[in-house]
Amino acid sequence: MELLFVALGGALLGIGARYLLPGRHSHGSVLVPAVGTAVASIAWVALTWFGLAWDGGWIWWVSLGLAAVTSVAADVQLGRSRTQGDRRMLHTLMKTGHPGHA
Repeated sequence: MELLFVALGGALLGIGARYLLPGRHSHGSVLVPAVGTAVASIAWVALTWFGLAWDGGWIWWVSLGLAAVTSVAADVQLGRSRTQGDRRMLHTLMKTGHPGHA
């Protein structure tokens, strides 16, 4: 049951990263929340395997902290990557290498 709550927390952190950071037009609406959910869940399971108790505070802080950091990093990286790719494609299509010149 606790894994469900940590997964929900990871999804909410991913949604927050998606809508609070710029560049959300450059990737799908579910990608960053899915990253947050997956990271929180995987971290939770790994930490339980390492012996952290589910009712302790550290497992929650580490799992949700990793989810938040990873969601922000994924959102920023996806935005940069997509913007650079779009810019390269524009330059290729224009055949001059400079936007605005025919």
